[in-house]
Amino acid sequence: MKTLRNNVSHLVTVVLMLLGMMTAATAHAQAAPQQLTASRTICSFNPIPAGWVITSSYNTYCPGSGVEYTITDTSGRTYLEVCSFSPKPEGWVVTSSYSSMNCAGSGVAYGLTNAANRTYIDVCSFSPIPTGWVVSSSISSINCAGSGVSYGISNVTNRTSAEVCSLSPIPAGWVVTQGYSINNCAGTGVAYSISNVTNRTYADVCSYSPIPAGWSITRSYNTTSCAGTSIAYSIHKG
Repeated sequence: MKTLRNNVSHLVTVVLMLLGMMTAATAHAQAAPQQLTASRTICSFNPIPAGWVITSSYNTYCPGSGVEYTITDTSGRTYLEVCSFSPKPEGWVVTSSYSSMNCAGSGVAYGLTNAANRTYIDVCSFSPIPTGWVVSSSISSINCAGSGVSYGISNVTNRTSAEVCSLSPIPAGWVVTQGYSINNCAGTGVAYSISNVTNRTYADVCSYSPIPAGWSITRSYNTTSCAGTSIAYSIHKG
């Protein structure tokens, strides 16, 4: 009888240990953070994770906002259709704009394209311009509702010179060496010749050119090569 009681006691102990392990595992699973999948639905007041975009928006039961978003991870993607108020990850550009019933709050959707591994792309004029890119043309476009203007943008990271519209961002370390009239830059009608002076110590630039850090103006003179001004500068590094 003693042996039987010992066996029963041992069995009860094992069962209790197993139950304790199962309870702990269940609690851990419930406490573990929910993993994001490729797409999910959230209430509009929730933060959008980095690298994710809003692909639809609609009225729903969400307390405080009454709006729900479908969000999608851009990892491994090259093109997505997003609502106009969606965050736009670094390196992505707006290539089209159109009316959409899937975007409550704006009624407008964008075609969003990853510009990585590209050297040229046409974008809407309100698109973000990636770092190291410039606007090389500006024309009317029916594909960009909201502005009606499209920009041709170019990646100049591995170049030393470029021709850009005067409304283009000028990359750090680049200067404007000439300005002239052109038909391909709607909005200004003026284009610039720009040069990368990173590996130079001297340059002649238009007076409206950015002056790179570490450079100074050593001379000012009259010129006919800079549309919009009659003044040019000689600049030196150091």
